[in-house]
Amino acid sequence: MNTVYHLDLNKEKIQGAKIALLPGDPFRSQIIAETISELYGTGNKKLAWKREFCTYLAEIKGMPLLVTSTGIGGPSASIAIDELAQLGIDTFIRVGTTGAIQENINIGDVIITSGSVRLDGASTHYAPIEYPAVAHYEILNALIEGAKKTKVRYHVGVTASSDTFYPGEERYDSFSKYVLRRFQGATQEWQRLHVLNYEMESSTVLTLAASMGFRGGCVTGVVNRAGIGEITKEFLKAGAENVIKVAIAAAECLI
Repeated sequence: MNTVYHLDLNKEKIQGAKIALLPGDPFRSQIIAETISELYGTGNKKLAWKREFCTYLAEIKGMPLLVTSTGIGGPSASIAIDELAQLGIDTFIRVGTTGAIQENINIGDVIITSGSVRLDGASTHYAPIEYPAVAHYEILNALIEGAKKTKVRYHVGVTASSDTFYPGEERYDSFSKYVLRRFQGATQEWQRLHVLNYEMESSTVLTLAASMGFRGGCVTGVVNRAGIGEITKEFLKAGAENVIKVAIAAAECLI
């Protein structure tokens, strides 16, 4: 049986799973899988861990699903999605963390991405820049229902998805303290255009899923907001815990 190179998975290992939850952090794959096991009284199994790609098999209501980390950014996310698609996965939900740029969004809230500003490069290798990075309506609805069910405060809207954490998100706390002119003032412009947040994978996930004829979605937990300062352990905990709750509840809706 053929094994995909980067994920180190094959069709036998994934046991007919069709849905994949996609955290960025490989260590979060285990956390999500164990949370599913606690909620539904089912087991979980680590299938593979190669480079940034850590995959667990979990189960919700008798249906298998995968939890596969993508690493940081579009290039590695595109590899994960492409290879999962080769194995038969047809539903992809990014489960990540994010920095908000609107003042009405609080630490610990979740942002459900309806569409992404394509500030990445990886997605352009699958569809031209004119092609929209939009979430599938079934996943969008499931994520909203998941947030309501878990009573997590949520926001639905447009995300700016950048290839870089520092200049692309107009951060001046980098080594050089310099942001290229094309990005200077970008945050204010996105705020004026009602963009909710910055993150680094949603445009790739949504573009690839849609262009392949599959379902794609993205939900992220807020761990920072423009003007607040550093990402603390408490902020990270609040955002990560809430986004995992919502993603699992949404997966149950889809199953």
